[in-house]
Amino acid sequence: MAQAGRRGPGRDGPLLTQRAAIVFLLAALVGIGATVLAALAGNVWPVAVSVGGGVVAPAVLFFNQIID
Repeated sequence: MAQAGRRGPGRDGPLLTQRAAIVFLLAALVGIGATVLAALAGNVWPVAVSVGGGVVAPAVLFFNQIID
C-alpha cells in the first residue's frame, strides 16, 4: 500500500513544507534582528553575528511550537 506523503521516482516535490518554510523564515528574521540590535549596541560585527546565530535555534524551537 502506498503512503500518502511519499512520492514516486521522477516526481519532484517541495523540499520544505509551507509550515517549515515559515518557521525557518521567522527564525532567520529574528536572527537578523538580533544581529542588528547587537551591532547598534556597540558590539563588533563578529560578536553581533554570533549573537544573531545563537538566537536562531531557540527561535526555531519557539516558532515550531506556536505555529500549528
